[in-house]
Amino acid sequence: MSKWFLFNFILLVILLWNVTNYFSFPNLPLHIWFGVTGALLFLYNWTRNAVFETIRNVPNRRTKVRLARFSKRVVTIHRWTGNIALLAILVHGLLVVNHYGLILSHSKMLVGVLALLVLSFQVVTGWLRLYKPTIKLRYIHLYTGMALFFLILLHIIL
Repeated sequence: MSKWFLFNFILLVILLWNVTNYFSFPNLPLHIWFGVTGALLFLYNWTRNAVFETIRNVPNRRTKVRLARFSKRVVTIHRWTGNIALLAILVHGLLVVNHYGLILSHSKMLVGVLALLVLSFQVVTGWLRLYKPTIKLRYIHLYTGMALFFLILLHIIL
């Protein structure tokens, strides 16, 4: 099993912990619902990275084939899930800026803006991989996903 499954689970637990311990839970503001939706969609897509790492590292050929077939079925909605995540995070950001204003000196907002930029780049590289599947673009897409993972973690913790 990939270490990314564990990391994704830890991020999911931290996300759910922060949401359920929010002062107005279960009556959460709309911007938090959009943020949680975007984070969950990102985690769903990022779990594909864990599946690919497991495919590369598992010695059992039968398991590799089963995971590869599963991943092949999921890839058809992978790009659209990323687009919906970007849309949810854009709405989250607009609602936050509308409610609090754009205060980049606030660390949570600064990290959120950086995460939005990286997510936008992530979606663009994902679509470019459909039309120009190069190794360089694959690694850019992978590393922006990793950067996005840690930016989301930082945004949730702050």
